[in-house]
Amino acid sequence: MHMSLEILMEEHRVIEGVAASLLTFVGTLEEGTAERRATLARYVEFFRGFADGCHHCKEEDLLFVRMIEFNFPKEFGPLAVMNEDHKQARAFVSSLAEVSEARGPLSGEEIEKVRATAGAYVELLLGHILKEDNVLYPMAQQALPEADVLDAMLASYSSFEEKAVGKNGSERLRALADSLKNEYPPRLGALQPAACAGCSGHDERE
Repeated sequence: MHMSLEILMEEHRVIEGVAASLLTFVGTLEEGTAERRATLARYVEFFRGFADGCHHCKEEDLLFVRMIEFNFPKEFGPLAVMNEDHKQARAFVSSLAEVSEARGPLSGEEIEKVRATAGAYVELLLGHILKEDNVLYPMAQQALPEADVLDAMLASYSSFEEKAVGKNGSERLRALADSLKNEYPPRLGALQPAACAGCSGHDERE
């Protein structure tokens, strides 16, 4: 597969790791603790900055645009599904952000909201990643000329990321991902049941 698409797949692995860490984190929440809001805010920062700003927006503004130019429909089919997933993902992250930005000890109601939202968000991400890794990206590899389109897309990644998250922003967000995973280690196999549905190759990627 072309390097431009391999990079997007590698970003999926980073996102999966933080998604699994998020599940570990929400499992530790207890009513009456205020400091966990700051940690939740760090997850929000990662998902907004890296998963959306660096990754989803890169797909929407670069890959999807080129696929549309090569006769992939925008209003229905894979691109419509991917864009709707991105929209729903942003709504979930905004819901998590509302809790992280509030003040005072976490209430039981807030904890339940965070747990439900995080679970739904991670489930959405896993299904979305599977569809892209196993359907959309192979379709793009087959349909888009490497020399004219994919090479140019790859060459624009650095400038796109700098515009989206600032100079060295991608590296900072990857470091944030590592920090979150160290503090709240992803549970072994936490993502596997959902992630492997219909995907015989997931184990080889782990």
